[in-house]
Amino acid sequence: MREWQKTDWRNKPRVQMPDYPDAAALSGVEAHLSKYPPLVFAGEARRLKAALGKASRGEAFLLQGGDCAESFKDFSADAIRDTFKVMLQMAMVLTYGAKVPVVKVGRMAGQFAKPRSAPTEVAGGQELPSYRGDIINELEFTPEARIPDPEKMMQAYTQAAATLNLLRAFSTGGFADVHRVHQWTLGFTDREESEQYRAMADRISDTLDFMNAAGLNGETNHELATVEFYTSHEALLLEYEEALTRVDSTSGKWLAGSGHMIWIGDRTRQPDGAHVEFCAGVQNPIGLKCGPSMTSGHLKALMARLNPANEAGRLTLITRFGAGSVGEHLPRLVKAVEEEGANVVWTCDPMHGNTIKSATGYKTRPFDSVLREVREFFAIHKAEGTVPGGVHFEMTGSDVTECTGGVRAVTEEDLSARYHTACDPRLNASQSLELAFLVAEELSARRTVLAPAKTG
Repeated sequence: MREWQKTDWRNKPRVQMPDYPDAAALSGVEAHLSKYPPLVFAGEARRLKAALGKASRGEAFLLQGGDCAESFKDFSADAIRDTFKVMLQMAMVLTYGAKVPVVKVGRMAGQFAKPRSAPTEVAGGQELPSYRGDIINELEFTPEARIPDPEKMMQAYTQAAATLNLLRAFSTGGFADVHRVHQWTLGFTDREESEQYRAMADRISDTLDFMNAAGLNGETNHELATVEFYTSHEALLLEYEEALTRVDSTSGKWLAGSGHMIWIGDRTRQPDGAHVEFCAGVQNPIGLKCGPSMTSGHLKALMARLNPANEAGRLTLITRFGAGSVGEHLPRLVKAVEEEGANVVWTCDPMHGNTIKSATGYKTRPFDSVLREVREFFAIHKAEGTVPGGVHFEMTGSDVTECTGGVRAVTEEDLSARYHTACDPRLNASQSLELAFLVAEELSARRTVLAPAKTG
């Protein structure tokens, strides 16, 4: 058989991708971008794959979170810091609940393109091409803004590189010290409305105090002052992905150099399609969104295509069904995986199946629905005897009002106050941390059930 090439996707059916009107400009950008350094490296992707392999066995837990769609306009060091900070807090709480390492993967440094339910949208009687993310066109509703512009790929690369640079500095420069992170969390639980989470926060404090007394702190133990933090995004714009794909000199395998982990969306997972073709050929960990329309046969075909060697940590199944629907869809997919003996990481995306339109006209997600889907995900895995390996959230460190509910009780009337997303509604910092406490309770309960019985 001929070896896979990074251009092979071009011979497959393509969906959810723009048609650039200026082919010469597109070719010029691709040639330019292909000379730039990759954003991530093969050794990092291999470490992530090994960590995800542990998550598939219940020896680690995946926390994947970040922006719905990264914005050029809202790009800032503060925004990166705030989201990173909340993810560290969430990871600490989840680590305490699960008693296993938490694998931290941001939807950052590459999440610029978005699939859309329709190719066009109408406003004020005018029909224009849909906004597909800042890497492709612009949010402004004008004919000029909606023309796909290949030069935007260069801006996306520059922003992703700057984001990764800052994330690496935060991860290793002392900002991520475990004691510092917990002090931030105590600020959340000190509020009256967060009292229900104070007991767990106090237990974490006691543990850290004991460790400090035993001489285990960031000054004496490097691992307590640093974290491994990885990046991920939907590999939607394949011209960009191809341009950053390189051969790893160590293994001789292809690596998608745009992010440590890439995923295939629920709208682009055709087994014979361009996106599956591309992801099948790179060595990165791959995510696969699984919505209600995913059939058992479809999933088996995709697992065979994306992970023919059945490598642990290679394939993460990101389920997204909607609250109340997990029991209808997840068991059949679990059965399909079990029948194939496939190694997968099961993770729950409780965001995309719970989007509604509020009475005030805003697209939103009720916190209670998000939590309900997570709990249903855990319940099904408990019933099936399988491992719930992670959670996947659209969230931000900013104090936005885009999802309703939570202890700070964002109402539908509050949505207009700080509704800043360019695409889908995100959990704010408080809602994200609250969800981490609630997921930690689920993990702790699961650990209790699995604990071996003590003998006298």
